[in-house]
Amino acid sequence: MKICIINGSPKASKSTSELLIEYLMSFIKENKVVIYNVCKAELSFNQFSQIQNSEVLIFVFPLYIDSLNSCLLRFLIELEKRGFSNKNINVYCMINNGFYEGWQNYVAADIMRNWCNATGLTYGQTLGIGAGEMLPFIKDIPLGHGPNKNIGIALRKLSCNILSLNKGEDLFVSPNWPRFLWKIAASFCFWYPKAKKNGVKRKRLKDRVN
Repeated sequence: MKICIINGSPKASKSTSELLIEYLMSFIKENKVVIYNVCKAELSFNQFSQIQNSEVLIFVFPLYIDSLNSCLLRFLIELEKRGFSNKNINVYCMINNGFYEGWQNYVAADIMRNWCNATGLTYGQTLGIGAGEMLPFIKDIPLGHGPNKNIGIALRKLSCNILSLNKGEDLFVSPNWPRFLWKIAASFCFWYPKAKKNGVKRKRLKDRVN
């Protein structure tokens, strides 16, 4: 099966989207898979042709203000403009966000569903994952175990639908980790170090804009 994965993360490297692609590859590696990061460089005519003639398109990207980031949006517009010689393409998505709740990705999933309707492609399923910034910190824990239990189960369901070209209900999951502990870990492992790096005191993080 010809599978094309579109990495829609604007990060230069070490993104959560890259990690999710790595996880997914462990389930679909027996197929012919190509991966493009559409936010890093312009694609060539041949690369667009490969996308347009694939059997499966998988979009992996972070949530940006309940939507898509600008570089991925530009790519989708360009792809829609070019059209598809093969209309029998199934589209699947993996979206991650910085909120704890995976369901926060539902608007972006609806956008991708509408894009499929506009292009005439088949919308298969979206896996929306919460607490995306946490995933790199627990990447050494095997999928299906500990805080990665829900994500592992959902990835297995998504990959089964991809390999069988089936549709499925959208899946929205969060790590198996208490929300209050996630908030504490996010503060001490992410927000506080980032604030210090940018010369911002912790107290300022709690300031409200009037």
